[in-house]
Amino acid sequence: MFSVLPPTNTLVLAALCLVLTRLSCSSVSVPDIPHIAAYFGTKTRYEEVNPHLLRDVFSVNSSILKPPPNERCTPVHLTAIIRHGSRYPTVKNVRRIHKLSELVRREAPPGGASSAGSAAWLQDIQNRWENWYTEDMDGQLVMKGREDLRQLAVRLSSLFPSLLSEENMRRISLRSSSKHRCVSSVEAFQDGLQQVWSRQDVQYSHQVDDELMRFFERCRGYVEGVENNRTALLEVEKFKHGMEMEAVRRRMAERLGLPHHRLTPDLVEAAFFLCSYELSIKSLYSPWCFLFDENDAKVLEYKSDLKQFWKRSHGHVISSLSSCPLFHHVFRTLDKAGRPRRSTEASPEPASILVGHAETLLPLLSLLGLYKDQTSPTADNYHSQHSRSFRTSLIVPYAANLLFVLYDCQRGPRLQMLINESPVRFPGLMEDAPLYRDVRATYRHLLDGCDFHRECEGRPGGRGPNTEL
Repeated sequence: MFSVLPPTNTLVLAALCLVLTRLSCSSVSVPDIPHIAAYFGTKTRYEEVNPHLLRDVFSVNSSILKPPPNERCTPVHLTAIIRHGSRYPTVKNVRRIHKLSELVRREAPPGGASSAGSAAWLQDIQNRWENWYTEDMDGQLVMKGREDLRQLAVRLSSLFPSLLSEENMRRISLRSSSKHRCVSSVEAFQDGLQQVWSRQDVQYSHQVDDELMRFFERCRGYVEGVENNRTALLEVEKFKHGMEMEAVRRRMAERLGLPHHRLTPDLVEAAFFLCSYELSIKSLYSPWCFLFDENDAKVLEYKSDLKQFWKRSHGHVISSLSSCPLFHHVFRTLDKAGRPRRSTEASPEPASILVGHAETLLPLLSLLGLYKDQTSPTADNYHSQHSRSFRTSLIVPYAANLLFVLYDCQRGPRLQMLINESPVRFPGLMEDAPLYRDVRATYRHLLDGCDFHRECEGRPGGRGPNTEL
C-alpha cells in the first residue's frame, strides 16, 4: 500500500510546514451544522460527503487506493475531473432572495405563528438577519471555494506524491471552463500544489477549454431537445406543484405567519438555498434553516434531483451523449499514459486536472453507467425513492471530483475510479482496480462510437427528448 507521506525531502519539508495548520484544524471542535445540511443537492458542502474533513481538512487514507495486494503496482497517471468550489448565488437566486426577504420583512407578523419555544429564530430573521447578497456576486467563487480546491490539491498530492510532484510541475496538464468560478478554482488548485512544494513564486499555467468542460453548450441535440424544450422537465414541473411540495409550502407559511398563497414554490426554494449559502459561504447556522425539518429537506432535495436527472443525467439519452468529447479525451489520455514507449519518447503526462461544473460531471457519470437506479425518479414515486442512488447531494457537491488512477502492474496496466475520494467500481467489473484492457472492453461501444457530431447534429427530426432510460 502506498504511504500517505511524501517520500522526497522537498515534500517532507512541505508537509512539516503544514503541521501547525493541521493541528489547528484538528483541535477546533466541529461547529454546529444545520440539521438539513446533507440535503442541499448541488449546493451541498463537500464536508457533508466527507465529514472527517471537518476535523482535519488534510486527512487522507491511503487504503482508498486499491490495486491488487498480491501484485506489485505503481501509479503512473492521475486524471481528475473536478467541480468548482463553493460559490455565491447566481443572479436568479439573488433576486429570489431579495423578494423573499422583503416579503418576510413587510408581511410576516412579529413572532410569526410559531410557538414561544421556536420564535427566536424568526425574530433573528426579522430583526437581525441582513440581506447582504448582491447581483454582482453572480456565481463567483468564494474564499471557502478557494480553500476547497487548495485542500483537495494537498490531499491528492499526499496520495500521489510521485505524480503531483514539483519535478513534474511543467508536465501536469491543467484545464478549466471559462467561467470565473472555474478559473479561480483551477488557480486555487495550483495554489495548493505550490503550498506543498513550498514555492513562493506562484505562477499559474492552465488552459481554458470550453469544448471539453462545457460540451453541453455545443451539443445542438441537447440544447434544442432538453435545455430549451419545456416538455423535457415535465416531471420537475409536476412535482414542483404536487402535494409533497404543497405540504412544505403550507408548513413554511404557517411558521412565518404568512398566507400560504404568498409563498411561491420558488420562494420556498430560495429560503432553503439561503440556509445552504450561509453554511457553504460563511459556515453559519442560518436562522432560515429553522424553517425546514428533515422531511421538508428531503422533499426539496428530491425536487433538485428530479431537475438534475431529467436535465443532465439518465432522463434523456442525449444529455449523457453530449459528454462524448470529454469521455474520449479521458481515454486518449489514459491510453497514452499506459502505452509502452521507447526510451527516446517523451514521458506522458503524470496528471491531467480538469475543472468544470456539476453539469460537466453528471453527464459523464451517466455515460459511464453510474447512479442508474432500477426505477427512474418521477413526480409520482417520491415515497419509493428514498433509497435511490441518484442523490446529487452525495454525487456532485461543491468540489466534487471524479478520479481515474492508472497503475503499472505486473499483469499490465490497471485502472481505479474514485468519486469524491471514495473507491467506486466500474459497472459490471468486480475488481476495485481492474485491468485497463477490461475497462476498455466494458466501454468498447462508446470508444468505437459516441461520435459527438453524429449524436448532437445528426438524427434529423429526432432532437426531442429521448426518454430511453
